[in-house]
Amino acid sequence: MPEAETIWIIGASDGIGAALARAWAARGARLILSARSAGRLEELAASLGPAHMVLPLDVSDRASLDAAAERIAPVGPLDRVVHLAAMYDPGKIAELDPEIAAQIISVNLTGSFHVAQVAPLLLRGGGQLALCGSVAGYIGLPQGQIYSATKAGVINLAQSLRAEMAGRYDVRLISPGFVDTRLTQRNDFTMPAMVAPQTAARAIIKGLGKRRFEVHFPRRLTYALKLLSVLPYWAALPLTGRLTR
Repeated sequence: MPEAETIWIIGASDGIGAALARAWAARGARLILSARSAGRLEELAASLGPAHMVLPLDVSDRASLDAAAERIAPVGPLDRVVHLAAMYDPGKIAELDPEIAAQIISVNLTGSFHVAQVAPLLLRGGGQLALCGSVAGYIGLPQGQIYSATKAGVINLAQSLRAEMAGRYDVRLISPGFVDTRLTQRNDFTMPAMVAPQTAARAIIKGLGKRRFEVHFPRRLTYALKLLSVLPYWAALPLTGRLTR
């Protein structure tokens, strides 16, 4: 029987992160659960059993992340670090609060950079670092606003890391479509191909167990957006413009 994995999930308090925690715990993994909400993390850990560690943190605060890493180090090398923490504020660019926009950049993009620097210090050789982009980062879409821009940055960062860390760590990119979470529940438009967090968790675990760089789902949405993203601008921009009408 293979030895149980030790996995650090950042952004584990609800949504996809919590669903991943439940699925991996059911497989016998030892988990380190992080997010800003200590109360939700404690509730989740209590439901999973005594073998798991709770470490509240804020990925936009480097000192917070470094302090968590110091506590994790004695646990031993990690097999995986999965970073899912994100902020989202739907709306058009002109309507966004500049301070909230800055926070979204700090959490989504700068936070991913912090994790990319800290995680390799804790991973075993060949261990896995998975960053969470989004299909919203494939191409600029109406109401994608600053969130989409940060996710495009995370995609680029993961691509760079994959090359930079080749042979030492297994860098992966997770690109979800619409998942029924507290973030997407704020949207006021029809979201195609919506999936439940449990479905997303199964897709991520299956994908991270394979060799492909990117885990993306649901395919009926992701392939359409991938096609849109590779079209020349004269063809793609009129199509994206239709989505505003």
